[in-house]
Amino acid sequence: NLVLPLYAPHRSSGGFVRTICLRCYATGRVHGVGFRCATAGKALNFGVSGYVRNLPDQRVEVLACGEESAVVALRNWLWQGPPHAWVSDVHCKMLPYQDVHSFRID
Repeated sequence: NLVLPLYAPHRSSGGFVRTICLRCYATGRVHGVGFRCATAGKALNFGVSGYVRNLPDQRVEVLACGEESAVVALRNWLWQGPPHAWVSDVHCKMLPYQDVHSFRID
């Protein structure tokens, strides 16, 4: 079995930074309000890779990978969401680091 670290050191111009992946689930009025598109825009602004998708149970799932501060900023934004969303809960779990190179809307 391959065991991946929860975070990976990554060299940047300022030295090494911690990179992480979170899988988050946003609950509330998050379908039909532009949540996925707004999340993708924020992820791109923060430099976060991963995906966002609607789930059949009316939640939105977000995989966010990147520099820890950027991933945490996106996680915090999920509580707000776009203007017409109403978020009642955001639950996140740390995952083994995945070297994802884009952010997509599924």
